[in-house]
Amino acid sequence: MRRYTLALVLAAAAATAAPADSLAQVRPGGQQQQPQPGRPQEQDDTWSVPQLRLNQQVNAGPCPFVKILYDAARYVEMPFDQPASANVGFTGEIQGVTANCVYRDDDPIRVNMNILFELGRGPQASGDNRTYRYWVAVTDRNTAVLNKEYFDLPVDFRGQQRATVEEEIRGIVIPRATMTTSGSNFEILVGFEVTPEMAEFNRTGSRFRINTGTAQPQQ
Repeated sequence: MRRYTLALVLAAAAATAAPADSLAQVRPGGQQQQPQPGRPQEQDDTWSVPQLRLNQQVNAGPCPFVKILYDAARYVEMPFDQPASANVGFTGEIQGVTANCVYRDDDPIRVNMNILFELGRGPQASGDNRTYRYWVAVTDRNTAVLNKEYFDLPVDFRGQQRATVEEEIRGIVIPRATMTTSGSNFEILVGFEVTPEMAEFNRTGSRFRINTGTAQPQQ
């Protein structure tokens, strides 16, 4: 288990100093990746994400909003002046995020979340191993980023064209200024670390669906 330290300051709430908090990345039983052979593109893209390990109790308010940042939801390696399926290297897509939270009285908000990634090897991908990089950010809703943490995602395709990886992020702690500060004041965003060219490619809605590394671009 690798642990990271966060220090969050509630800009909008303007309260007391925030304590140091920990964000832990957990891969239960090691690397939770499941290389798969290519599947038909028309197959239903429905994924089963396990239940989060949080105590079931009545919170003092709603949980923070959890979202995938659209500009950073996909990762595609290719020369963007020659966008063709034959030029694609490694690819990735964040398929979904689930989260739950706990807080009562004047406690801080504690959030656990699961992130599901689908990764691919295109024709120009070299080797079976690729370390992707993604981030998790806590924001004061629609305004400032309070903290942002980066994580490495090592993937071994083991000779396959596709792999799925589930990441469990545990122990995101968001201090609350007062007992009336609810989780709805905050957002938790997730995304790949991408280049400006990748972000623009995502922003325009163009993408290559991961399907044995030979898919055609979608508009």
